[in-house]
Amino acid sequence: MHLNPIIYDGLKQKRKQFAVLIDPDKYDASHISVLSEYANNGLIDYFFIGGSLLTEDHLDKWIDLLKANTRTPVVLFPGNTLQICPKADAILFLSLISGRNAEMLIGKHVIAAPYLKSSSLEIIPTGYMLIDSGKQTAASYMSSSQPIPYDKHDIAVCTAMAGEMLGLKLIYMDAGSGALNPVSEMMIKQVKSNISIPLIIGGGINTAEKAQKACGAGADIIVVGNAIEKKPEVIASISSSIKSF
Repeated sequence: MHLNPIIYDGLKQKRKQFAVLIDPDKYDASHISVLSEYANNGLIDYFFIGGSLLTEDHLDKWIDLLKANTRTPVVLFPGNTLQICPKADAILFLSLISGRNAEMLIGKHVIAAPYLKSSSLEIIPTGYMLIDSGKQTAASYMSSSQPIPYDKHDIAVCTAMAGEMLGLKLIYMDAGSGALNPVSEMMIKQVKSNISIPLIIGGGINTAEKAQKACGAGADIIVVGNAIEKKPEVIASISSSIKSF
């Protein structure tokens, strides 16, 4: 088991990175092809794929299509143990450290461990933190956990610090799919100044300006999902704002 070297190679070069989050239920083959073109033009660093709840059997199919059409790494962002596919390049092994649901902290991981051990996936231990965005999201509902309040920066800082001390290799702060508000710049700044591992920020980022503000506050990787589902053309401006750092 080792860390995804691509993530760390980019960060060693002081380069901010851009991940597009794909909910398999919300895409078809034509949309995947469009995303592949953007990736092949160097605008996307990673595809994160998965969701809180999948009702269609598209996960494997879209991974196959992405792998056939682009060399951009495909990273599983699993909502549950059913979303493990050995065809991907890596998996964010998410521990929901912002909640108190034992199943999301360690329970599901025990079930997944033997499957992951026998796969060729790069396993990336990730501290996942849900942050309140002004509305309940699918992630908070499905995980039966409360997000960290939007303005409780001290709770976010201490949670991220604990995650790093436990040996997690990434911190992912997520306002959730369809968030009304992204994670605040102040929270990002305070968390980043208290940890030494990479910081991923997602949820509610739907413009180049919001992406740039998150990067300026300390985000290492920006994740955008919902905005791209509706307007894939925003990839160009968001990517440009991220890579300007």
